Formats: sequence, structure tokens, C-alpha cells
Amino acid sequence: MDSITPTPQSTPTPTIPLEVSDEQNSALVEDTLTLLNDGVPSRQNKHGLSEIGRWEEVLRASGRPGLAKITQEMTALREQLSQETPDNHTLAEILASLGNETIKVAEEAANGYTAPLTHLGKILIKLGSTLSR
Repeated sequence: MDSITPTPQSTPTPTIPLEVSDEQNSALVEDTLTLLNDGVPSRQNKHGLSEIGRWEEVLRASGRPGLAKITQEMTALREQLSQETPDNHTLAEILASLGNETIKVAEEAANGYTAPLTHLGKILIKLGSTLSR
């Protein structure tokens, strides 16, 4: 290319807000609890990784600044689980942090989410402690 050739521009993809209903939120929590009852998702478990991806999207779309830490931890979890050999200590720390943050959010939750989110937080903490042994 010479200096007079225009640089190709990429047009930005418009962002469409993700609308998530209460029923969808409830289903997401229930799906996650079911998944975690089988243990920590792994690289081979594509369903587990897609579940983490769903959570990342829902959390980002919520726009609530109080969820930023959980979003970061979900991203770190997905990255760790995508590795050939995830580090159990790192996974344990991420899961424990996710559990603690989830319980904090549960304390402020409305629409009947307090109990399921608290349960989810406790399961995450338990999985983290299982991995740290």
C-alpha cells in the first residue's frame, strides 16, 4: 500500500442491550446449580464453558457496577478452564472469590433470588475448598 491509499476502516458493530427476564435469570441459576453438582467444569466439558460464557454476557449486560468483580472472576475462570492443564490452586481461589462475591450479591437480591444465589455462592466456595486440598 502506498501513502495515498485509504486505510480500510471497520465499521463498529452496534451493541444491542441484552434483555434478560426474571424467568431467564432463574433458569440460568438453576442450570448453573445443576452443572456444579457434577463438580468443577473442565476444558472437555463444553457445556460448563458455555455456561460460564452465558454468565459473563448476562453480568456485563446488567450494567451494575457491583457485579464487575464477579464478571472479572468469571472471565478468569473461563480462561483457567480453557488451559490445557488448569492450576488447581488458582481455580480454588477463583471459585472461593466467586462464591464470596455471589453471597454478597445475594444479600441485596430481590425477586426471590436471595436463597438460590446464596446456595450458589456456598457451592462455589465448597468446590474451591475441594480443589485446594
